Amino acid sequence: MSVGEEEWARERAGFGPDGEPAPGLLAAQFAQLTQTLLDATPTVGGVLKLVVGAAAALVPDADLVSVTLRDADGTFHTPVGTDPVAERLDQVQYDHGEGPCVESARPDGPAVGWSPDLGGDARWPAFGPAAARHGYHSVLATALLPDARLPRLSGALNIYSRRPGAFDARAIDLALLLATHASLALAHTHAVASAELEAAHLRRAVDSRDVIGQAKGILMQRRGITADEAFDVLRRASQELNVKLADLAKTLATRHTEVDLPAAEA
Repeated sequence: MSVGEEEWARERAGFGPDGEPAPGLLAAQFAQLTQTLLDATPTVGGVLKLVVGAAAALVPDADLVSVTLRDADGTFHTPVGTDPVAERLDQVQYDHGEGPCVESARPDGPAVGWSPDLGGDARWPAFGPAAARHGYHSVLATALLPDARLPRLSGALNIYSRRPGAFDARAIDLALLLATHASLALAHTHAVASAELEAAHLRRAVDSRDVIGQAKGILMQRRGITADEAFDVLRRASQELNVKLADLAKTLATRHTEVDLPAAEA
């Protein structure tokens, strides 16, 4: 739901019984977002959709929201947005190499890019008038922190408004908080994905080792050879047939009554 001016006034005026600020609308919204991000399926797309939705709900005058991500080769793309128009406006910036989204998405770019009058902003002669022609006159972009690991991928949270002069200091603070949430959530997502990939790799390694051991045992029993000789049979057959050793061993272990291998050379 959108946040009205009355609610924001109550938010600023609310204090607890001992003079401490009471948890208000904004704190509750961010607590809910944090919990949702923690509970969500850890995918990059899922995290970005949640953050874009929160920005559309929390930032006053936000009419369009999107995310720019910078690829390892330096190109930009928009993986998620609230409307196709946001993607088109992002693409104008990518095509011309100008605008707050591409500037904030660069690893060495500013934390915030903002304009209250896109049609008359001399900094972006291609993007500004194009956005104004689409009916969007203000823009706010906040940087997503780059990944700590190489190639240090980075991005930006982009917010467009139809209203000239939109996005005051409060809106900028909100956007920065949301971008920080997104950056931390994405880092968590990448860490989870890396851990899962590593675990899967270890499981495959253990499985491969086990099935190779089974295949060696079959050859040892069948031919009365040593473990080293059995492994040499598997290795040579793998090279000659151009089949991975683990795949060959699995075939022999599961179809040992049907499959035999050439003996090792003396």
